[in-house]
Amino acid sequence: MKRFHKSWALAAILMAALASVLAPRAAAQNDGGIRGQILDIAGKPWADLGIQAVSDQGTKTDTKTDKDGNYILRNLRAGLYTLFIQLPSPNKPYEVQVRVASGTEAKADLNFKDIAAKQGAEYQEAAKKAEEAKGKMEGLKQHFNAGAALIDQEKQVKIELLKAPPDQRDALKKKLADLSDQAVKEFQEAAKNLVEKDPNAHLVWYRLGEAYDTAGRNEEAAQAYQQAIAAKPDVPGYYNNLGNVLARAGKIDEAKAAYTKSAELDPANAATAWRNFGISLYNANRLGDAVEPLQKAAQLDPKNAQTWYLLGASLVYKMTTKKVGDKEEVQFAPGTIEAYQKAVELDPNGTWGQQAKQGLEQLQLLAPGIDTKVNLKKKKS
Repeated sequence: MKRFHKSWALAAILMAALASVLAPRAAAQNDGGIRGQILDIAGKPWADLGIQAVSDQGTKTDTKTDKDGNYILRNLRAGLYTLFIQLPSPNKPYEVQVRVASGTEAKADLNFKDIAAKQGAEYQEAAKKAEEAKGKMEGLKQHFNAGAALIDQEKQVKIELLKAPPDQRDALKKKLADLSDQAVKEFQEAAKNLVEKDPNAHLVWYRLGEAYDTAGRNEEAAQAYQQAIAAKPDVPGYYNNLGNVLARAGKIDEAKAAYTKSAELDPANAATAWRNFGISLYNANRLGDAVEPLQKAAQLDPKNAQTWYLLGASLVYKMTTKKVGDKEEVQFAPGTIEAYQKAVELDPNGTWGQQAKQGLEQLQLLAPGIDTKVNLKKKKS
């Protein structure tokens, strides 16, 4: 009988120990939330409005209102939260405190029409400015998107123009000019909706520059790109595009300064900046000026066949003649043959390699007997 009691007591102790192991432990619950709707100064749903909830422990949670002005913040610990409603610039965020209990959703609706009425004239003026800023932002988006769509059309027409037969080019040129005018008007309207110190200003000026640039309106494009740079001076691409249009306009020193800045801001793509400079000059038939930037691009990126071909073609421009006896002998600029040979070596069957081969053949016609052989390395199979 004693043995039975001992066994029962031992089993009870084991069951109690097992229960203590298996019993769920109390843990901090992140099952609270805050939901609500925000109405603007006109009492209408305020869409796409940023909201940040900061707990009494400093934890931050962000969300935005939907098209109906509704928002929800989930997975919040119980405690006191401060909601920061991100009103449009220049207004400061509107603050309201909300207490969240575990397992429940607190309700926090805000009607800025009522808030403005309660706050008096000063707040009404601030709310009015917020409403105006909201309207400007909507106008900015509308005109910006319309302008961007027109630039896409411009680019397509420009591609068609390059391939078009002579009898179709005038019509395509007129279409390109018309699209450029329309895109410019859209971005000018977008610019009217910019507020002071607007973070979107640089994008508007950049796309305006692109609208001019695509249509070959270099002076106007340069001015727009310069405005983009003034608004945000740390974007390498803005300097690169500015360099392109300045080079096409024949402003070589200014173009060089722009490309240099682009290379400084983005060292990893410095070769691209210098190659673009060389291409712009080459396309503008300024082959002598193209040599220096192409040499820099080749030094930074020696495996680019296009760079070597353009360098060779530009160096041909620098050839001279020397009278030897009764004959005029051609004197090629140092590196001319080597540049063509490098292009063939890197791209033997491609566009640049084939054009470089033709270049070497022409050099042989000008100076029979020169060594233009290319040592092509066989690729490992």
